[in-house]
Amino acid sequence: MKWISIVLFLFAQSSYASLPVNNLKIPVNSSFANSMTEEKFNAIADRVEDFYTPIVKAQKSVLVFSKNWASETVNASAIRFGGTSWLVNLYGGLARHPLVTDDGFMLVICHEMGHHLGGAPTVGGIRGFWAAVEGQADYFATMKCMKSLLKNDDNISIIETMDVDPYLKKTCLDKHKNQNEIALCERIGMASLSVGKLLSSLKDNAVINFETPDKSIVKKTEKTHPKAQCRLDTYLAGLVCDNEEAMNRKDPLAGACLKRDGYTEGLRPLCWYKPERKE
Repeated sequence: MKWISIVLFLFAQSSYASLPVNNLKIPVNSSFANSMTEEKFNAIADRVEDFYTPIVKAQKSVLVFSKNWASETVNASAIRFGGTSWLVNLYGGLARHPLVTDDGFMLVICHEMGHHLGGAPTVGGIRGFWAAVEGQADYFATMKCMKSLLKNDDNISIIETMDVDPYLKKTCLDKHKNQNEIALCERIGMASLSVGKLLSSLKDNAVINFETPDKSIVKKTEKTHPKAQCRLDTYLAGLVCDNEEAMNRKDPLAGACLKRDGYTEGLRPLCWYKPERKE
């Protein structure tokens, strides 16, 4: 078995996790856990996998979801083997976290798909040439992945059970006229808030919300995990960006909302992204 491990290591590119490294463990049947079940865990994962399998196949690659409900780990990750095997690792500990809603769990999976399909800017280097940086994976997660997966749901009925953030509600009302589009916007936004609160709880428990964006400006694009507020800002930016073009690993301008194209909202936040001169 040792030689198999060595071969896998040689052919594997770097792994990219949704959350910063943490030691939190949430076992099955933990009193700390939410109401997530194994059946629901698998169903949410299967929905994302089924949607993206033909898309990945069109790129002459194979998408593999490793669904480990029994794992206590509070995280998820993306990795590639040999360039054509695209893996997403999902752990039950993350799905069971009390701050993670069903849609929040789907958003984390979308983030991992964002590493695979979110395009530039990428991490770069020999092992990270394929992987979108963390902020770009977040941007993809709400703008491309969640919208594609949930747009045909009865979002109006689903959102009626949620206590929607007032600022988010106004943002969605200002952006859309169609009631289902408004509800879809609110639904993805609430998933974003779920994950944002999780990220904050794992770091410093800083208060985050849609109304207080991170005003910091990076000197170069950040490759690692931005702060929780910056990531929430990125989810919101992806949510309000209506560019439907696919993202591209070689072109950071593809599929994004850019100032040069007249967009005033939906731009990638400067708290992690350094714009190209031509945008």
